Amino acid sequence: MDVSGEGKFSGRRGLLKACLLAGVFAVVLAVHWPALSSRALFFDDDLYLTDNTLVQNPGFGSAKRFLAEVLEPSTVHGYYQPLTMISLMLDYAIGGRTNNLMPFHRTSLILHGVNTVLIILLLYQLFGRFWPAVGAGLLFGLHPMTVETIPWIGERKTLLSAFFALCALNSYVLSRRSSRRGLFAGSIVMYVLAVMAKPISLPLPVLMLLLDYWPLKRFSKRAVLEKSAFFLIAGIFAVITIISQGRTAAITTPVEHGLGRISMVICHNMLFYPFKILWPVNLSSYYVFPEPFGLSDPMVLAGVIWTVLLVPLLLVSVRRTRGLLAGWLFFFAAIFPTMGVIGFTIVIAADKFAYLPSVGFVMMLTSFLVWFCGQGRYAIRRAVVTIVILILAGSEAIATRQNYFYWRDTVGHYEHMLTLTPDVTAMLYNLAKAFERDNRTDEAIDRYHRIIKIDPNYYRAYNNLGFALKSQGQNDEAIECYRHALRIKPDFPEAYFNLGAVAQEQGRFDNAVEYFRQALRYKTDYADACYNLGNTLKAMGRFGEAVEQYNQALRYRPGDIKVLTNLGNTLSQQDRPREAIVAFGEVLRLDPDSAIAHSNLGWELKKTGAVDEAIEHFNQSIRLNPGLVPPLFGLATTLAQRSGPGDIEQAIVFAERAAAITRHQDVFVLEMLADTYAAGGRYDRCLETGRQALGLADGAGNTKLADHIREKLDKYTHAAK
Repeated sequence: MDVSGEGKFSGRRGLLKACLLAGVFAVVLAVHWPALSSRALFFDDDLYLTDNTLVQNPGFGSAKRFLAEVLEPSTVHGYYQPLTMISLMLDYAIGGRTNNLMPFHRTSLILHGVNTVLIILLLYQLFGRFWPAVGAGLLFGLHPMTVETIPWIGERKTLLSAFFALCALNSYVLSRRSSRRGLFAGSIVMYVLAVMAKPISLPLPVLMLLLDYWPLKRFSKRAVLEKSAFFLIAGIFAVITIISQGRTAAITTPVEHGLGRISMVICHNMLFYPFKILWPVNLSSYYVFPEPFGLSDPMVLAGVIWTVLLVPLLLVSVRRTRGLLAGWLFFFAAIFPTMGVIGFTIVIAADKFAYLPSVGFVMMLTSFLVWFCGQGRYAIRRAVVTIVILILAGSEAIATRQNYFYWRDTVGHYEHMLTLTPDVTAMLYNLAKAFERDNRTDEAIDRYHRIIKIDPNYYRAYNNLGFALKSQGQNDEAIECYRHALRIKPDFPEAYFNLGAVAQEQGRFDNAVEYFRQALRYKTDYADACYNLGNTLKAMGRFGEAVEQYNQALRYRPGDIKVLTNLGNTLSQQDRPREAIVAFGEVLRLDPDSAIAHSNLGWELKKTGAVDEAIEHFNQSIRLNPGLVPPLFGLATTLAQRSGPGDIEQAIVFAERAAAITRHQDVFVLEMLADTYAAGGRYDRCLETGRQALGLADGAGNTKLADHIREKLDKYTHAAK
């Protein structure tokens, strides 16, 4: 039986419904609350947070880059998803960090709660019965399969895309009920925003047509034509997705997969997802392809049998209700982009892929509840339904809380995944990297060896094994690992980079330059390679080339304080103070409390004659770090040069502090102190300090400096007489 009607919020009943929605929202938040304390970083979170300098430098410049890099995103390899990246950037701006993930999780948790409410509102509009909509929506909101979308930083895209998609569906249904063009236009805008968060929402126009078929019952040629704008947008973003994914990450075509394999994947998933929804045990963030993949695998065979039986059953069911066919088609159409026809992932399925598509099953459940409660003895049936839903919701809540336990930290999460799918090399690789981040190097090395034993061609494992060995001082073994990785994959930029880093440390600068250039040959936007190449060129005295590489690094990773600092220092060495001032000024914009940046800026301002500004920055540097010598040195010399009332006495105070910090063992500080004493007419202290400086210069064998100090001593001795 098909039931439809237009739900309304008005009067006391409307207030009650609003309170109930708020209650559902609160319950969903309460059950998923452990997400806020999750510390796990998963697979691609480095791209979305830990290594993403645009996210870590919030501002209009970063947002513009996210929006403008349509066909070739530079910081997140894969498809175009600017709104997701901007939302993560905003969370970073309010305090989110790698060691403080709570702001990211808080936003994701709120999004999931809002999505649950939007699903209830959609169901209410479609079926006109509030309690069944609330019950079905609550089961969605508490389901354990929704867990991974919240603590997984990179899955903000799933939640955000679903939010806009659900807004679009609600707006669309309401526009068709009320014939309001503004709402229809709003649904188009929401659709654009949905695919800009994640292109998994591309099938939305098809989902709208399925709603037209059931339960709206308005499917017609006109219904198809009115969605022309949607289909045009879908076509544009489909092209953008394929191009951007192909240029920056891996993508496979149907020809490469073969029709047989694609068919088996679809059949497998047509059983796998409903089974996991009904029996959500052993949930994983990484469902691997069965090996060998074929009908010999029980799940694949069962999926084929299930699909063969399901299709005719759904067609027959249309005689009684369109609900079963429409609900299944909704699920299939929504999840189709992840079915591997065009491949962009190495897993066969994922809980996150079912997030929005599961609305198709929720629609079928709501339709059943409406029908069941309307079959006489309404109060009794409603009570039965309420009790069953509460029992199911309670069971889901317990399972959901248990799943959050595995997200407590990165190592724990990967170890849990490996208990479900042992010896998966990708999982072992990420576990090893997590061990490295925790300074558990021996355990990391053990996992890399296990990976190589399972897959001798896993070149990334060789590369990371080399890095781990290098951290233990085993440079020769590390070099061999890097070279082995290159024998497997000659165009692997990270291995060239690591070889360059070893050569740089060993002082083999020519070799380092060659390795870094090779890394950039195969990865032109490799910011770290540009930075290290700049450092090597700087060490070789090739300052102009170094500046060029630092600027290149900043193009790929704007706002990198390390790069900006070295750029400023190199410009200073080239006697280009005005350009250095710009670089150090940018460092201070990003980190206003950097004592070193204030000191550096003070020195460059001093060179340009901006004495008062230089003194201000030296003072700020000293306030931030009283034990830093360069600003004391700079302030003393600047005050001595200014020679205003009291300046010399202040200069002597700061010079003496610098000498005390260096325990009178820094020849340059002592020379400066002697000069300052001389400027104040204290020649006895000047000559005493100057002789100390001379002794240090002679002791170091620095003849040129010693002769320079002797000349000064002669001058000061003459002046003292």
